[in-house]
Amino acid sequence: MKLPLLNAFISVAAIALSTHSISTIANTSTPFAIAIHGGAGTIEKSRFTPEQEKAYRAKLQEAVETGYKVLELGGESLDAVTAAINVLENSPYFNAGRGAVYTYDGSHELDASIMDGRGRQAGAVAGVKHIENPINLARLVMEKSVHVMLSGQGAEEFAKEHGIPLVENNLFDTENRYKALLKAKEKLDKAKVTSKNYQAAHHALPVNYKMGTVGAVALDKKGNLAAGTSTGGMTAKRFGRIGDSPVIGAGTFAENESCAVSATGHGEYFIRYNVAADICARVKYQNKTIDQAGDEVINDVLKPIGGTGGVIIVDTKGNISLPFNTSGMYRASKSNTQPTYVAIFKGE
Repeated sequence: MKLPLLNAFISVAAIALSTHSISTIANTSTPFAIAIHGGAGTIEKSRFTPEQEKAYRAKLQEAVETGYKVLELGGESLDAVTAAINVLENSPYFNAGRGAVYTYDGSHELDASIMDGRGRQAGAVAGVKHIENPINLARLVMEKSVHVMLSGQGAEEFAKEHGIPLVENNLFDTENRYKALLKAKEKLDKAKVTSKNYQAAHHALPVNYKMGTVGAVALDKKGNLAAGTSTGGMTAKRFGRIGDSPVIGAGTFAENESCAVSATGHGEYFIRYNVAADICARVKYQNKTIDQAGDEVINDVLKPIGGTGGVIIVDTKGNISLPFNTSGMYRASKSNTQPTYVAIFKGE
């Protein structure tokens, strides 16, 4: 073989090898991803000023970017989920932490849960009144107790034993949520005139008073999934009502063999139909994609019976799905293959 021809052959081979190497690297790059939500419901563009919409989108982006940075630096999915939810809990815009709705009696009762996909370890708190970031306490329950769910005063005693300070309940007071309580009580009082019963009158409340949550799901570079959910519950709730957010399998679920899910919606339906676990079971046992499984449960199972809301899902390959059956859901996502996505309304 003549020298010029040999050199040309070597050059072509080198280019081919280089291209193959790049392709191999791209194909074998470790996936990591995060998705968040700030609640679903009757969320219509006409109800927002341009400034309000911009502020909500900015906070959603801050939360998802905060969680993504943890993953990008090689951190665990549990840390990413906790960090993202803390951003949302610390904002008055969402029904969790500082933006929590009021109970019928004018206070705030907070719920949260978190789950580790590596071995289905989970922690939850329900009905706490003096915990600034309930998701942090839920994680502490998972990591430092032999239990899964702690409630009320007992959960707060556990928090004190582990150095988490208690805060005044009025830390969670906001003007908008208080106005919503007054409207809800007015509707309840009118309905009670004919029903004579709070339980029956409660059906008269518009669905938006019955939902509102924040959550996050993540896949880290080690292939571990995690999910977390935090909420102030239902406006004008009574009798220590607990929704789906702290219930493992209903509002939160994660396992490395299938997917991670955080839910938002009318909690009673999500509890009865075990929504989060059902979605992952369809992925695991029926080989459904998360798009298929999420759509089936949210639109085919829940919607026909009046179950309103949505979920965020991430799978073991870093795929993300964000199905909901309401007019809007505060949501955002990002992965190593997908740029930052932030949306509020249906159709975005």
